[in-house]
Amino acid sequence: MSTLDRVSGIRASDAERDQVAQILQAAVAEGRLSPEEGGERLAAAATARLREELARLITDLPGGERRLREESPLGRAAPRLGLVFRVARFAVVAALLVMLWGLSGARFFWPIWPLAFMALGLIAHARRARWAPPLPWRGSWRVAPRR
Repeated sequence: MSTLDRVSGIRASDAERDQVAQILQAAVAEGRLSPEEGGERLAAAATARLREELARLITDLPGGERRLREESPLGRAAPRLGLVFRVARFAVVAALLVMLWGLSGARFFWPIWPLAFMALGLIAHARRARWAPPLPWRGSWRVAPRR
């Protein structure tokens, strides 16, 4: 599913128009667009009513759609959202392991070992989510089947 499929019919804001204008101005400065074509696209961006119209103006530019997605609130929140799900999963597994330990009657707290390895993975993910650039948003929580 492309960004165009997800944004059709949604009105564009002034901030989104400004973002697209900055991307287009950078493309003209880099020589990716001629000044005439850049001017045409800037005029189209200024009069665009829908996000779909804005996305069409930058889809052929390298990283244009990705930059627009990264600068959006959802693009910035995606890594943190993944971290929230991992923390929730860690908490559920920790509760289950501690419950099993309590029911088993063992004296040694054996859940410390699986929880320690899970905590290391959680810390690594948190560091990546904080320092790495956001991953492209796929538009769905479902994982696509491998072909």
